[in-house]
Amino acid sequence: MMRWRSCLAALVVLSAALGVNSASAADAPRASADPALEAQVLKISAELRCLVCQNQTIADSNADLAVDLRNQVRTMLQQGQGKEQIIEFMSARYGSFVLYRPPVNNATVLLWFGPAALLVLAVGIFLLVLRRRARLAPERFESDPEDV
Repeated sequence: MMRWRSCLAALVVLSAALGVNSASAADAPRASADPALEAQVLKISAELRCLVCQNQTIADSNADLAVDLRNQVRTMLQQGQGKEQIIEFMSARYGSFVLYRPPVNNATVLLWFGPAALLVLAVGIFLLVLRRRARLAPERFESDPEDV
């Protein structure tokens, strides 16, 4: 019994020393008492990419910059600015990279349609190879080795 207690105490000390924290963004206290404002902040934050994490939105990220950007969105909403104005401000300040879903334009057309074009090309090449192979005479193929 004493051994379990010492192991548990060591685990608690080790997790505290490593800075393990079980809190998440969903557990964080709201910065505003107005639930409608917080809903707007989360909706807009879900459309902006965290510049530190890059694979998360600022709504999902716990990075300091993401927290600052959420606070910036909240402040701008409190000042009466709309979603379009906030998105425009963020993209003017940080570039179109900050947009989690970048718009379709000349710079992003390959990003949007490149994977589909590669898939169509791969299927086309596969079908072409199959057609050519079907036209070959059976003598062109290696025969299976005889079982001994």
